[in-house]
Amino acid sequence: MSFMIERTEDEDGVIGELVGEEFTKFALKKGIDTAYVSYCFVAKDGDKIAGAIQGHAYYKEVHIGDLIVLEEYRKSGVGSMLVGAVEEAFKDDNREQINLTTYGFQALEFYKKLGYEVEYVRENKDENLTKYFLIKYI
Repeated sequence: MSFMIERTEDEDGVIGELVGEEFTKFALKKGIDTAYVSYCFVAKDGDKIAGAIQGHAYYKEVHIGDLIVLEEYRKSGVGSMLVGAVEEAFKDDNREQINLTTYGFQALEFYKKLGYEVEYVRENKDENLTKYFLIKYI
């Protein structure tokens, strides 16, 4: 066999779908249900998007991948409402915890105020790029 590795974009989602299917098949062979779900919530001010949160849930955990609040809506509670929407959506879904990462220059104190605990810290020479791994048991 001769393989060629190339970088590509998954614009139509075919590769992501293939990875998901194979990942699930492998887990099921081990007797594990992936229970995979992607999610996305948006906060709107009229027709304008004020913020969004997206991620996925699998096994017994929920992962927050991205949370963004437009600058003009920060400090208005939008971020807390978006995180709350995720917590509410999965609280009765047989999940045990919600996890996420944030960098030193981002939202560490915000997540701590919402009850998330630092589980691990990956130090970086630039404190702004120190990566924090947080968790909240639900």
